[in-house]
Amino acid sequence: MRKLRLNTMALGLKLLAIIWVLCRIGGVASHGDQPFSKISVHETVYALNDAAYVKASPLVLGLKGQTSEWLTVTLHNPIPSVDDWIGVFSPANFSASTCLPDSSMVAPPLLCTAPIKFQFANYSNPNYKDTGKASLKFRLINQRSDFSFALFSGGLSKPKLVAVSNSVVFAYPDSPNYPRLAQGKMWNEMTVTWTSGYGINEAEPFVEWGRIGEVARRSPAGTLTIDRNSLCGAPARTVGWRDPGFIHTGFLHELWPNSVYTYKLGHKLLNGSFIWSQVHQFKSSPYPGQDSLQRVIIFGDMGKDEADGSNDYNNYQHGSLNTTKQLIKDLKNYDIVFHIGDLCYANGYLSQWDQFTAQVEPISSTVPYMVASGNHERDWPNSGSFYENNDSGGECGVLAETMFYVPAENRAKFWYSTDYGMFRFCIADTEHDWREGSEQYKFIENCLASVDRQKQPWLIFLAHRVLGYSSTSFYAVDGAFGEPMGRESLQKLWQKYKVDIAIYGHAHNYERTCPIYENICTSNEKHDYKGSLNGTIHVVAGGGGASLTDFGNVNTTWSLVKDVDYGFLKLTAFDHSNLLFEYKKSSNGKVYDSFSISRGYKDILACAVDSCPPTILAS
Repeated sequence: MRKLRLNTMALGLKLLAIIWVLCRIGGVASHGDQPFSKISVHETVYALNDAAYVKASPLVLGLKGQTSEWLTVTLHNPIPSVDDWIGVFSPANFSASTCLPDSSMVAPPLLCTAPIKFQFANYSNPNYKDTGKASLKFRLINQRSDFSFALFSGGLSKPKLVAVSNSVVFAYPDSPNYPRLAQGKMWNEMTVTWTSGYGINEAEPFVEWGRIGEVARRSPAGTLTIDRNSLCGAPARTVGWRDPGFIHTGFLHELWPNSVYTYKLGHKLLNGSFIWSQVHQFKSSPYPGQDSLQRVIIFGDMGKDEADGSNDYNNYQHGSLNTTKQLIKDLKNYDIVFHIGDLCYANGYLSQWDQFTAQVEPISSTVPYMVASGNHERDWPNSGSFYENNDSGGECGVLAETMFYVPAENRAKFWYSTDYGMFRFCIADTEHDWREGSEQYKFIENCLASVDRQKQPWLIFLAHRVLGYSSTSFYAVDGAFGEPMGRESLQKLWQKYKVDIAIYGHAHNYERTCPIYENICTSNEKHDYKGSLNGTIHVVAGGGGASLTDFGNVNTTWSLVKDVDYGFLKLTAFDHSNLLFEYKKSSNGKVYDSFSISRGYKDILACAVDSCPPTILAS
């Protein structure tokens, strides 16, 4: 009987452990609310006041082909309140006539779509409560439709529509915009993805490109789009829905390594005329193993922010613009960018993808902008994501997979490898199963095993969630210091194939570990590594721009540097033997932490614990 009780207790403990893991998987922090989710869209009521007005000017934007422009909104409310706000709507007609009724027996609500941005009436008008008058500045980008501005009272939770402005439009609303470069499946291939208002039945999309001084050639582009039925739930299919336009991708083949190319985006209309973008340029990738200066930027969780102060709620993505500005300022000093998940935090409000691609366009149009999948791109219940939460707002990966190209075999499975000269990058998708025996585990091992370390000595593992080590608060609270089952599944691969650095986002801070294997530091050095590391250095670089995360009140032996601030990483390979790692602050671009690795090929070949197969003496 005693033995039976002990077995029952053991079984109960196992069940508790399983439940704990499942709770951890489903309950990881989602880092704050999307500002639009605070607007009670369906609760909006009429409160139109003939004495109130909203006026927007100028009426036509982008007359010189600009994709963004500032305008002024003046307003008056005879019954002002501190919680009055202006919503920017696009398309301009947001009346009930545009709503899709849930059934033929139920009338649609007055308002069924969220604004694309909003700003409180007293944002730059401290006397608004007394005067009822305000003047606001908005920065709009070309989003393929017209705009209107609506004045609401009642705050975000009980909106009352008081007045609506005239409409405003861009002069060339359908033009090709926001190019995003990405490496193709071969080292000598570059892809260009962009957004326009032209469907495949209206115009033929293509890229005109070539090396400077040579005859330009044209490459046709494929066209994709998204409808509501492609998405998994609300708000993406309801109040957050907005037509994303048409997404085109062209493939530029057989590029000469490390050469400067110019390109422009084109659409040939049915009448034979052409619509062109401005001319851009990029430098092609070095061939695998090429000995040249190679500089890489890495960060996660940047999001987007508004230069006009719109949507400023709960410090949601306060550092995003600083990171973007620093990267634009330093554009000539790096060659490729990796944004490792949580791209724009649209969370089902589709208009924000245009806003994000416009924000990063100066970067993504010039250097490859490689992305990884995060919880805010992919996670949704019963959609095949590893984590059963609502963090994607019903997007379930569709927007990220369509808006950005990655050289994956199947973009719904967002894992891939890419070579850049002396670097091999293995990019995991933490929103799908990575554990031993899974399809992704096999990919990770093949990516790590297939690299020729004599030619590509720098082996980097990238993922969104922390599969390695982090002492951030939500990882430290239960002592896991990372995703459950992360290290347990992958650390033998990192060690066997001698991964140099593993880099993650998700935790919105910066942290660097010692070279480590199975929770034990394999080196006492902190900044100047020479010879074999004997383990992998793990780095969290999730301070791209979204609201910051504190560390737990726990000190570990493996954590060398911590910083609760916005920043990004820069890796510089000078040659096959020397690598410089830098963590830079987004606020000023200055280096806060750094280390170097100096070694030869024989140091990579050298055996460490569990890095070489066991041997026996020959008979």
